Amino acid sequence: MPFFPEYEIKKQVMDLHMGDKVHYCYQCGRCDDVCPVTKLVGADRYSPRSLVMLGLLGLTHVLLVDTPKNQFALWGCQTCDLCDEICPNDIVLTDIFNILKNASIKQQLAPEAYQQQAKMVMETGYSVPLQDAIARRRDKMELPELPKADLTEIQKILKITNFDKKIGYEAPKEEN
Repeated sequence: MPFFPEYEIKKQVMDLHMGDKVHYCYQCGRCDDVCPVTKLVGADRYSPRSLVMLGLLGLTHVLLVDTPKNQFALWGCQTCDLCDEICPNDIVLTDIFNILKNASIKQQLAPEAYQQQAKMVMETGYSVPLQDAIARRRDKMELPELPKADLTEIQKILKITNFDKKIGYEAPKEEN
């Protein structure tokens, strides 16, 4: 089955960095040199340079294939911004990664852990559930109690921005 470039994603990447400038991006590889994730897992599993190349060429199908290795390739970025800081062409790589991640979300191909975390935000207002053990530690350290999330306000914002639809969230059915 032949793959064709996704021109909309390619256009978004090109528009983000004014076309010509981004062509220099994938040539030097300094981003791979400083990336802590690449150092940890190897460039064959995670490479900022490869992500930029695939986005620039519109070959996102390579990244969006629903396999654990490819999901890691796209979602491995920890947004430390080292690649943005070191880039001699002032390319904001993390913005390109966000375009690619958004394409993944749009196709319901985000890793399960990210989908569950997004659903947790929709349901509780927190990305990590508050636990009694954390509250006890905070109390021992004489830290103030964490403020309660305004769940109604959070859900309102997330619905206005279509976040719920993007992550495929369905509100729990109310029992009568």
